[in-house]
Amino acid sequence: MKKAISTPNAPAAIGPYSQAIEVNGMIYTSGVIPVNPATGEIPATVEEQAEQAFSNMAALLKDAGSSMENVVKTTVFIKNMEDFGKINEIYAKYFTGVFPARSCVEVARIPKDVFLEVEAMAIK
Repeated sequence: MKKAISTPNAPAAIGPYSQAIEVNGMIYTSGVIPVNPATGEIPATVEEQAEQAFSNMAALLKDAGSSMENVVKTTVFIKNMEDFGKINEIYAKYFTGVFPARSCVEVARIPKDVFLEVEAMAIK
C-alpha cells in the first residue's frame, strides 16, 4: 500500500502530486526545488539554491522517517551543466560515506526557473 508523505518543512507541491510516497519501506520523493518553505523565497546563486534544495530534501526525508544517509539513488536536474562542479561541492556536504547512485542531467527549464531540482529514493 502506498502512503503519501507531506511536510511543511519542504516546499509544498505546486501541482497534483505528493511531496513523497512511501511503499514497502522505501521513500520516493518528487522533485525538490530550492524554495524556502517558510518564506517562499528562492536564493539568488546556484550555490545557495543547491544548499536550499538539499536542505529541503533532508527535511522531507526526516519527516518521512528516513534520512540523507539512507538515500540509495538521486536524480539531479540542472539548468546549466557549467554549474555541475558547484552543485557537486554542495551535494558532497549532504551525502557522505557510501554515496547514492546518481543521474545528473541538464534540462531546458525547471519550475519557478530555479537552477536545480533533485529527487531521491531512500530506505525508511
